[in-house]
Amino acid sequence: MTQDSRGAQRLTEKLGVDIDAELLDLALTHRSFAYENGGIPHNERLEFLGDSVLGLAVTSMLFTRHPELDEGSLAKRRASVVSTVALAEVARGIGLGEHLRLGRGEERTGGRDKDSILADAMEAVIGATYLSAGPDTATAMVLRLVEPLLEDPERYGVAMDPKTGLQEIAARQGLTPPVYVIESSGPDHDRRFVATVTVGELEMTGEGTSKKTAEMAAALSAWRLLNQRVSA
Repeated sequence: MTQDSRGAQRLTEKLGVDIDAELLDLALTHRSFAYENGGIPHNERLEFLGDSVLGLAVTSMLFTRHPELDEGSLAKRRASVVSTVALAEVARGIGLGEHLRLGRGEERTGGRDKDSILADAMEAVIGATYLSAGPDTATAMVLRLVEPLLEDPERYGVAMDPKTGLQEIAARQGLTPPVYVIESSGPDHDRRFVATVTVGELEMTGEGTSKKTAEMAAALSAWRLLNQRVSA
């Protein structure tokens, strides 16, 4: 058994599903790797499919479990569970980053731990599961993975609005309000944003395909660190 196949086996064991090897390989292939290797297929089509599977699974679950919630409340909760920062948290929980196929540039800049790359790959894996094992298995896997996000009410609320969560915890700890600085790079059709948030003496960064998602990623990272300090 090769190192790649052993890695794929470890990943499918964590996911609790059997996924076609070629589809899983495709789901883990970032476009940066594809472009550096002759324009081979990458995971964005599977990501498109997985996004729909994820959305339907979470929507059905929330609708069934929370008959007391109105449409607006259901929509907010769904948005938090399927957000980039939430999916990246799920991906880190199964060690998805170590299995990604990335181009040299992304390797050098820490692509294996970038929220946007992890979230996109997570959706691609969901899409691969749907094609390999069918909708029921894919739905069950999704619900199993997102369950921890729903069990921690404070984290759940912060994932939905990390900037507000950071502002509140900073105030409780007597720190200065968060200040954000945005930098961007890349061509217009593939713009990437990096946000740096400063809270007291703490600085954290986050990346996204928009200023908003980058700020949210940075805010969530800073909130986690401040929350750990309180819990320690």
